[in-house]
Amino acid sequence: MSDAEEAPRESTGKNGETEVKEEEGSNPNYKEVENPQEELKDDTLAWRESQEEERKKGEEEGEEEEEEDGEEDKEIVMEETEAKAGEAQEEEASGIQKETTVEPQEMKKSMTSLETRITDSQSITSGIFPVKWSQYDNRSVGFPQTAPSRRAQLWPKNRSLSMSSQPSGDQGRGIENTNQRPQDELGRERRDLEPEKREEGQERSVSSIQSIAGISRESLVSTTTEDILFQKDKSAPVYPLTLTWSFGWNSSLPVYYIREEKQRVLLYVCAHTAIIYNVFRNHQYHLQGHANIISCICISEDRRWIATADKGPDCLVIIWDSFTGIPVHTIFDSCPEGNGIRAMAMAHDAKYLATISDAEVQKVCIWKWTLAVETPACTLELPKEYGFQNYLTFNPTNNKELVSNSKTQAIYYAWVSRNILICFKCGYKYTFNKLVGKFSQSIFHLNLTQILSATMEGKLVVWDIHRPLSSASTFLGFPYIKPCKLVHLQKESITVLTTIDSYIVTGDIKGNIKFYDHTLSIVNWYSHLQLSAIRTLSFSKTPATPPTEKSNYPPNCTLKGDLFVVRNFIIGTSDATVYHLTTDGTKLEKLFVEPKDAICAISCHPYQPLIAIGSICGMIKVWNYEKKRYLFSRVFEKGLGVQSLTYNPEGALLGAGFTEGTVYILDAMSLENESPEPFRYSRTSVTHISFSHDSQYMATAVSVFTNNPTSGLALSFKTTRAFNLAPSSYVSIWAPLQIEYDLLRSYKDHLEVLDIHRTDQGCYPTCMVWYPPLTRELFLLICNSGYKVKLFNATTKMCRKTLTGPAYGSPIEQAQVLPVRSMAELPKHYLVFINRDKVGLQILPVDGNPHKTTAIVCHPNGVAGMALSYDGHYAFTAGGHDRSVVQWKINLRYKAPPSSPQNMSRS
Repeated sequence: MSDAEEAPRESTGKNGETEVKEEEGSNPNYKEVENPQEELKDDTLAWRESQEEERKKGEEEGEEEEEEDGEEDKEIVMEETEAKAGEAQEEEASGIQKETTVEPQEMKKSMTSLETRITDSQSITSGIFPVKWSQYDNRSVGFPQTAPSRRAQLWPKNRSLSMSSQPSGDQGRGIENTNQRPQDELGRERRDLEPEKREEGQERSVSSIQSIAGISRESLVSTTTEDILFQKDKSAPVYPLTLTWSFGWNSSLPVYYIREEKQRVLLYVCAHTAIIYNVFRNHQYHLQGHANIISCICISEDRRWIATADKGPDCLVIIWDSFTGIPVHTIFDSCPEGNGIRAMAMAHDAKYLATISDAEVQKVCIWKWTLAVETPACTLELPKEYGFQNYLTFNPTNNKELVSNSKTQAIYYAWVSRNILICFKCGYKYTFNKLVGKFSQSIFHLNLTQILSATMEGKLVVWDIHRPLSSASTFLGFPYIKPCKLVHLQKESITVLTTIDSYIVTGDIKGNIKFYDHTLSIVNWYSHLQLSAIRTLSFSKTPATPPTEKSNYPPNCTLKGDLFVVRNFIIGTSDATVYHLTTDGTKLEKLFVEPKDAICAISCHPYQPLIAIGSICGMIKVWNYEKKRYLFSRVFEKGLGVQSLTYNPEGALLGAGFTEGTVYILDAMSLENESPEPFRYSRTSVTHISFSHDSQYMATAVSVFTNNPTSGLALSFKTTRAFNLAPSSYVSIWAPLQIEYDLLRSYKDHLEVLDIHRTDQGCYPTCMVWYPPLTRELFLLICNSGYKVKLFNATTKMCRKTLTGPAYGSPIEQAQVLPVRSMAELPKHYLVFINRDKVGLQILPVDGNPHKTTAIVCHPNGVAGMALSYDGHYAFTAGGHDRSVVQWKINLRYKAPPSSPQNMSRS
């Protein structure tokens, strides 16, 4: 029997979906040699046998009905086949060129093992296999917005990005409004993602299965054509700790202008989370899925698809839908060595994604992510002498050409065949017999025959692209680049180089933004904005409004003096400030200013929804965390980095400890100095600050001060791990010792020691907190480096209990008792803790039960501090060098499913 005879008859149904009708005379016991569902045969064998008996009993009764249904199905299939065949001939006549994704032999194989798409009009026989549903559509099943698992990363049936073929007039435009996709890729997806093969006796339809499972037939990705992120209803939190807001911005990565029609929407990165921020609504949507700090981010030309990549163990590349926030594809093995991604770019038609690894020997990969594949289409290893490539971009009109650069080398890539990627490099040292400066960014010229590389000397290197005839098969026939000329544009270093419409745009280290035409003649510039060094420029997707009588566009600098009309754009500067420039009228708006250095100090107000955030750059910002509104700030002189912050119990004062050892007492509402001179009793960083209950004493990790500036009490402990203040004593943990001081008997330069106790033998204590009054005894809870928690009697200093503490990869570094929200919850207490990279919640009293704790990754590179809101509704974590503070909603009524061991509910 020939291959054509063995293959089932094929027809085309609605929306271009492929349906397979088996031959009438086929053997019901026939089994394919390469059955993709062979692994599920054992699981369904018993069910099949039971259904076979029922089928035989009702065979005589339903025989006539089955014959009638079969005849109707045949007629429908034949009509649809003829209609689609006519459409296929018309498409061939129109000359549509399609990229071949499946070889003829592979096509023949896939046809013999093709799985049948199940539709509502088809019945399911007795050999039904379990239907696998995707985790991408979170609308019905309620999955969290995180990266999908390996088994769920393929597109499900009826959930492809496109539901119709691409029109011939739009060839090469790629994905646009989710309804234009290359037909060859669409067919490839459907062949790979067909459901399990039908067998005789199936009686349940997909619609009935979907209704039972509560799953929608169409995903949000395929049906949504507009932004619905901020139209979703706010549902109740389903986890004990839920991320609600992120303060800060990773200014080393770009900020993108996503939409401007009716709402100003930005995209930026905060630690391991990508944030879609609606400026007008002051609302954030978080793209959570990475376990490491995001190292690079890019976006498609139509602003629909977002790609994020991280750097670290189990690194990921995730592609998101910006309309719905759903992760549509995840690449798990982009870097098997675990080095992560250094640079990334998406083709302008959104068909391909290119990545450069962060390894010692860098690897360039091109991924056909729309096919949901796990391996790259082509790979190229770069020699070390090419330099460390840190920037990458596609040719805007040819997705088979790319350019990247390091500080010393520019590389041109040509994807010459299916799995062959070649490159050609040009250095900067001897290209023009002189140094031209270190490269910053490289792009393709507007004329598409040249490449431009900006340098830190204010110059522009122009490379000519030589594209030989495609018939040439030797190495000399491959495309290559060679230096053409060196243009000295300006004196300032060029930090950003991009194109928009008919302009070449540069941003420099002095904050100037300049526009050039295709001949590199300057057209206009913005030099009066008084900005810091330009880090990123992102133009609106919406074209500029044509000038009218009411328009106020500035004139350009040409002899004609025409109006300079360009799109609105977003500016990101090196001091972590983001601006929006409205070109009609040249209106500059400051959207937000974030700390540009590590954030280690946070503190919540004792009775108002305020949080103070301090950075090593010397900035203190105060936010209203309920309204998500910035209130006021203060920037200290250079050299003063904020290391610790604490409000006093009355909320009138704010104690600030700095990196060089000084301590400031500030007014909580104005951040002005409350004392005429700061305290200077230490040369090391002040890591902890605590006030006594009556605000008469303030203790730091290195000193103790009274409220009288003239009588300071100082005693330094460089190894202090944790401390707290009682009404009349200062309790400190020094190495493995617990030391108590009598402040009433102390005087200047002398602290009276009351008692010294050893808390551990082999481990060292990491934190200490007053235990809530759950018993008649008053306890101190001390955590150590051995994952143990100990309860010490506050009076006798006797260790009353030693238990196993939370074990989430590292010991507890800081812990606080959650404030009681109401009198009804007075007997209920919870402990909030942080370790190296996680924040967690534990039900008290401590008893060593691991199922009474939960934790979540909050800062992959390390947590620097923690604070709790006065009402116990929120927890805040500071990420240190990731320059972010995360607000976590605490849900104490969370109840895990019965099968889950982590149940945080007391009921």
